[in-house]
Amino acid sequence: MLTLRHIPFLKAVFLHSITAYGGPQGHLAMMLKTFVQQRKDVTEQELMEYNAFCQLLPGASSSQTLTLIGYKRGGVSLAIVTLLIWIAPACILMGSLSFLLQYLDRKALNTDIFKYVQPMAIGFLLYGSIRAFRVSIKNLATAGIMIGSLFVAYFLKSPWTFPILIILGGTVSNFSDKRIPDIADKPKKIRWNNIWLFVSLFILAGFFSELARTHNWITRRPFNLFENFYRFGSLVFGGGDILIAMMLEQYVYRAKSAFMDESDLLTGAGIMRALPGPTFSITAYVGGMVMRNLGAGYQLLGCILAPVAIFLPSLLLVLFFFPIWHNLKKYVVIYRALEGINATVVGIMWAATIMLFMAIPMTWYNITITLTTLGILCTSKVPSPFIVLACLLLGWLTT
Repeated sequence: MLTLRHIPFLKAVFLHSITAYGGPQGHLAMMLKTFVQQRKDVTEQELMEYNAFCQLLPGASSSQTLTLIGYKRGGVSLAIVTLLIWIAPACILMGSLSFLLQYLDRKALNTDIFKYVQPMAIGFLLYGSIRAFRVSIKNLATAGIMIGSLFVAYFLKSPWTFPILIILGGTVSNFSDKRIPDIADKPKKIRWNNIWLFVSLFILAGFFSELARTHNWITRRPFNLFENFYRFGSLVFGGGDILIAMMLEQYVYRAKSAFMDESDLLTGAGIMRALPGPTFSITAYVGGMVMRNLGAGYQLLGCILAPVAIFLPSLLLVLFFFPIWHNLKKYVVIYRALEGINATVVGIMWAATIMLFMAIPMTWYNITITLTTLGILCTSKVPSPFIVLACLLLGWLTT
């Protein structure tokens, strides 16, 4: 049950939602700063464990990780409110873009106000990678797992790379002789209704979508839209880039550009990368674009239906499987696996940092922004939102 004591936490979640750049790994780095170092809602070890667990599930991993922080603090109700606050700002902005796009000059959207955001995000990634390294890399074996994961994640860009690496890392660390500490830990109750709801919605969404299509219902498109995005959210591994590829196939190539063309989707993807919050917020934009020729009411419905459908499987799956994962930790096989899993996540973070760093121009000001961000994070208690706002202001002043 939500109480007044949760308001400071929810305020922190909101500030995180409007300042968290850098994709899932960048979000994790900012969570380390905000929810571990500053607020102490979770420990570093817990956050790394949450993130590693969420990498094994389909859906939006950074959103699931933040949901688990809310779950730890206040149970299911706070977890749901945490997720809603996290996704709302980005989804509102991306949904609004589907309405505004016809009135805006697309060249004007590529404003330089965001030109320092990417080097700043790399600074956050470096900070998160260093903190995670200190927590998770304890011996030669975990260092080897980290380095191996780094190289594989860097060179093998597949949606299955992350879950397979995590499983392999957990398998390798099982050859250790690490013992479970003798700590009394009450088992968590498994909420079976979550998995039944997930499966039921999957089946019903497919059934009504097909029924609407075959019977040519006038209102068939909302049913088809919900089914498409619920299926994407139930099956996607690998984050926003894989989701964009799925939407490109579904709504551009397969639909023969009846809903939008390739440039429309790429414009949305570019703006999404410039905005804070979850990368899956692009679904609000795509949902609106798919429904826009049916009128403003249907377009608004699309902006709401698509993000609800994409994030709902993530919520149901993480709340169902996390108690199971928690209860399994009393077994030595799972406990030992955590060491390798956490080391794998650190390797993936370093790979993301290197890939982003190589993608930006090697200019003196980009390197300066990255190193300055890292220095501020390591040596001060300046909140993350102030660093983000400073970079945005600098970008505006130098445009």
